[in-house]
Amino acid sequence: MTIFAANWKMHHGPAGARELVRSVLARVRPREDRKLLFFPPAVSLAAVAEEVKGRHDAAAGAQNVYWEPKGAYTGEVSAALAAEAGATWALAGHSERRHKFGETDEETGKKVRAALAANLAPMLCVGEKLDERETGRTEGVVVRQLAAGLDGLDSGALGRVTIAYEPVWAIGTGVNATPRDAAAVHRTIRRWLSERSPAGTRHRILYGGSVSAANAESLLAEHELDGVLVGGASLDAESWIGIVSTPRPER
Repeated sequence: MTIFAANWKMHHGPAGARELVRSVLARVRPREDRKLLFFPPAVSLAAVAEEVKGRHDAAAGAQNVYWEPKGAYTGEVSAALAAEAGATWALAGHSERRHKFGETDEETGKKVRAALAANLAPMLCVGEKLDERETGRTEGVVVRQLAAGLDGLDSGALGRVTIAYEPVWAIGTGVNATPRDAAAVHRTIRRWLSERSPAGTRHRILYGGSVSAANAESLLAEHELDGVLVGGASLDAESWIGIVSTPRPER
């Protein structure tokens, strides 16, 4: 199955979110080999969850959750609250959370575990900065983030986590990793996960970073990519429909 995940970041309030989801789902027929995920701002989560209800191929997710189940944490949203609002997925460790808000690897791991405890499917984001890539540290950075983000999880829990490789230097820059480069990092991630999971387990690994309708087909032609996590190009119905309609070669 190919996963197409739309991260709207701080765009689209409830009314706009409803309109966009309705427009997309009205024109994209359900398919067994494709899953559409929508990650709206927290204020729009319930609206999106209501719009995708009844579509087995679509789901709503939280862009961020806090690891405590409840308490005096003004401005935060727990995984349980997100689930009550209709989320079935949750992002953890998005590069903007890490590098703009100072989220640590360890905090990301707490969020993954909190999401699992609330029966949400976590999507753990990992990726290197430009200087780390230029100095040959990509693999070390990604493995460090995986180890902290998935710390303490047994093989069953690992199977519930989706990984999104999103190189920081490609987020919102218009410059994406080449399909070959993305596939190479995906192989590193898959190898690391396979060493901690039962033989034969295929973990879901997406690519994120300036994905567009123009490059989606070449990226998804890579066998290692199980889908894409899309930012700016998912904010418009036409652009998003173009991406989710991308054909894939037989796998």
